Amino acid sequence: MKKLFLILFPFSLLAQPSNYWQQHVAYTMHIDFDVKKHQFTGTQRLEYTNNSPDTIREVFYHLYFNAFQPGSMMDIRARHIADPDKRIGQRIGMLTNGEEGYHRIGSLTQDGEALAYEVLGTVLHARLHTPLAPGQRTKLEMQFISQVPIQIRRSGRNNAEGIDYTMTQWYPKLAMYDEDGWHPDPYVAREFYAPFGRFEVTIDIDSRQKLAGTGRLMNRDERYRVKKQFEHYTEYALIKNKAKKQSWHFVADSVHDFAWAADPDYKITAMENMGRLPDLYFYYLPAYDSTWNRLPKYTAQFFTLMNEQFGTYVYPQFSVIQGGDGGMEYPMCTMLKGTGKLNGLIGVMVHESAHSWFYGMLASNENQYPWMDEGFTSFAEEEVLNKMAASPQLNPHRNAYLAYDFLANKGETEPLATPADYFSKNRTYGISAYSRGQIFLAQLRYVIGQEHFDRGMLRYYEEWKLRHPDPWDFLRIMEEESGIQLDWYLNFWMNTTKTIDYGIHSVNSGPRGLNTIIQLERKGEMPMPVKLKVYTKEGNVYAYHIPIVSMYAEEGIAGVPWQKPWPWTHPGYALSLDIAPASVEKVVLDEEGFMADVNRENNVWLAED
Repeated sequence: MKKLFLILFPFSLLAQPSNYWQQHVAYTMHIDFDVKKHQFTGTQRLEYTNNSPDTIREVFYHLYFNAFQPGSMMDIRARHIADPDKRIGQRIGMLTNGEEGYHRIGSLTQDGEALAYEVLGTVLHARLHTPLAPGQRTKLEMQFISQVPIQIRRSGRNNAEGIDYTMTQWYPKLAMYDEDGWHPDPYVAREFYAPFGRFEVTIDIDSRQKLAGTGRLMNRDERYRVKKQFEHYTEYALIKNKAKKQSWHFVADSVHDFAWAADPDYKITAMENMGRLPDLYFYYLPAYDSTWNRLPKYTAQFFTLMNEQFGTYVYPQFSVIQGGDGGMEYPMCTMLKGTGKLNGLIGVMVHESAHSWFYGMLASNENQYPWMDEGFTSFAEEEVLNKMAASPQLNPHRNAYLAYDFLANKGETEPLATPADYFSKNRTYGISAYSRGQIFLAQLRYVIGQEHFDRGMLRYYEEWKLRHPDPWDFLRIMEEESGIQLDWYLNFWMNTTKTIDYGIHSVNSGPRGLNTIIQLERKGEMPMPVKLKVYTKEGNVYAYHIPIVSMYAEEGIAGVPWQKPWPWTHPGYALSLDIAPASVEKVVLDEEGFMADVNRENNVWLAED
C-alpha cells in the first residue's frame, strides 16, 4: 500500500486517500555549456525527501547519455533485435570519441560527506553513509562533466533538420522509489519513470543561442523582446548581448523531468493570456514557417478539447519545440520534427501534447505499464482529432483495431503487462503499447457505456494527477462510476494474450414459430459482453445487451436493459426474441466495431431471400 504523503504540491490533491505517499525531489542545477566542444559542466544540488515508510540506504541515478556509446545496452539491443529501429540501427556503434555521449561524475556527496559509487552503463549506484529514515530529508550534491552525442534518438546535437541542441534525458537523474522499491531501469530504448518535484535550472551558454524548455523562463524579459504583437499573438526576438555567454534561468514545480532545446535561428511565437488555456510558445526554424505559423490555433483548440474531456491542464505554460527527431513528450513541452504537411504536423502535435496528461501529469510507471501512457494518449489523440475533423467518424479508433488484428492473427501478441524494453520485437511493443492500450479504453467504453466512461476519465485525472497511478487505481474508479465489476477485463486484456471471437451460430424459429431464437457462440477465449442489433423487414431496429456473469451488472447501459448474463464457461448462449421469425432480416454483433473481435466474418446473419 502507498503510505502517507507528506509533501504538499501547489495543486489541489484533496481527493487522495490518507494512506498515499510518494517521494519528493528538489533539483537546483547550474550548467556551463561549451558549444564548441558540445560539452557542459554541471553542479547539481538535490534535496530528497523520504515520504515512504522505509529507511532508504542507497540511491540510484540515471546517466542517460552513456547509452550513446559503442557497446552500450541500447547499441547492442538495437543491432540484435529481430526488427531493428531504423533510426538507431548501427549508428551508436559507429560513434567516435567526439560524437558519443557521456556523463563523467566528478563527485557525489550526502550532506557534505563523500559517497562511494559505481557506474554500470546508464545507472549510478551509491550507498548512503547515513540511512534516510521515514520523514527525513537529505542533500545530495554532484559535480559532473557531460558530452552531448550526435542526435540519434531523442536527445543530441546537430540533427538532420539543423537544430543545434535537443537536450532531453541530459542530466544525472535520481531514479524512482515507490511502494515496489527502486526502479533503476537501464536506458535500453523506451520509457521513463521518476518522482515529482521542483526544478530550478540555470544554463550559461553562447549568447547567440535561443532557449526553450520545461518551466517558466524567469528572466524572459532579459532574453526576449517583443517583435510583433496583436490580440493574443506575439512574436519574440532575442535581445542581442555582446558577452560571449548569457544565463537562462528556468523554474518548474511539480514535474518529473526537465528538458530544453537551443538554436540561434529559432523563430519564436506565442499565444498568451488565453483565459483557462496555458500560455503557448512555439520555437521552430524559419524554413518551416508555412506550416508552423498555422499551428498555434490548432494547439489552442487541442488544449480546449483536452481540458473538457480529460481534465484541466495544471501548468501555466506549454512549449511546442522543433527538436528534429519525430515527436517526444516532456513536462510542459514537446519536441517535434519540423518537416511534413500541416495535417501530419497537427497530428503529431496532438499526440505528443496529449502525453502531458498521461505521461506528464498522471505519470504512471511507463517502463512497467507503457500502455497506460502510449495507449491512453493514442486514445485521447484520436478522440480530439475526430472532434477537430470536418467529418467525424463513428469509430475513430478503427486503425488501432486493425493493427491488433494483424498482430493477433500472426500469433505475435505478448501480454500487455510485459515491461516496455522486454518485448521480442519493436513492432510487438508498438502495437501493444499504442494500439492495444488505445483499445483498452475504447473497448472499456463499449463495456460500461459512454456516460460512465466519460465521468470515470475525468475523475481518474482529478484524483490521480501528479500521483503515479497504476492499472488497479484506474480500474477502481471505473468500477465505482459504472457499478460494474471489471477485474476480469483488466486481467484478460493485460495479463494474457487470449483473443475475442463471438459469432452468430444460427437464427431459428421458437417452439411454436411465434418467436425467434438466436444462437450465439463464443469461439475466443476472452469473454466479453455482447451487443447485437436485430433489423426487421418492417424497418424496425432492436438492440440487445448481454453481460457476462463476472460483471455483476444490473441496470444496463444507453437505455438498453441487460439480458440474462452469459457465464464465461459456457461456449453458447440462446437469446429468445418476441419477434416473428419471418420478420427478421438481419442480425449484427458489435455493429460499431468497438469489441476487439479477431474474426468479424461470423458477426452478421442475413435472412435468405
